[in-house]
Amino acid sequence: MKKIFPQLTSIFLGFTFWGAGMVKLYAGHQFIGWIGPPWLVERLQEYELGLFAEFIAVSQITIGFMLLSTRFKLLGSIMMIPMILNILMVTVSQNWAGTPYVLAVLLLMNLYILWQYRDFFGPLVDEGKNGGKLNTRKEKSRQGHLVWLAGWSLQLISVPISFQNLTIAFSTAAIGLILAILSFKVDTRFIRKIETHP
Repeated sequence: MKKIFPQLTSIFLGFTFWGAGMVKLYAGHQFIGWIGPPWLVERLQEYELGLFAEFIAVSQITIGFMLLSTRFKLLGSIMMIPMILNILMVTVSQNWAGTPYVLAVLLLMNLYILWQYRDFFGPLVDEGKNGGKLNTRKEKSRQGHLVWLAGWSLQLISVPISFQNLTIAFSTAAIGLILAILSFKVDTRFIRKIETHP
């Protein structure tokens, strides 16, 4: 249970922000997700901030995908803090009632994930002094990173496809998510191969 709860928190946060980003960019905003607003790009375009809203959406997709696939939880959680604060500033400036409270809960969940990696922050603050349990984490391979990157790329590729065919777009995004999850299997295979044939 000690390891499962942080994983579930990461998956929930990842799904939340991945879906929020995808729904903003998909044709007709037809994507799954529970937070929005899906029409943010159009709304901010009125203030000539449409490009900024698209940037936020792509950031949500990227960071959410990092957490949803659980491959880059630490990096995604660190990147999540300025993203949530940016979204918070937009919601406060637009006087959206309730949204800041939702964001506060999501921020607390993100801080919980970061707490699981607290042994990493000492060397970051000390700028290079090795310490803590840094060498006890699972090793990842370059090949696994490439597979994950292919999965992330398919998320972004699915956006323009959604304007042509929604079924193909959903399938492309799903294949990308499966690739990201399989990246851990790729790690296991390549790291085992290196250990047996140094």
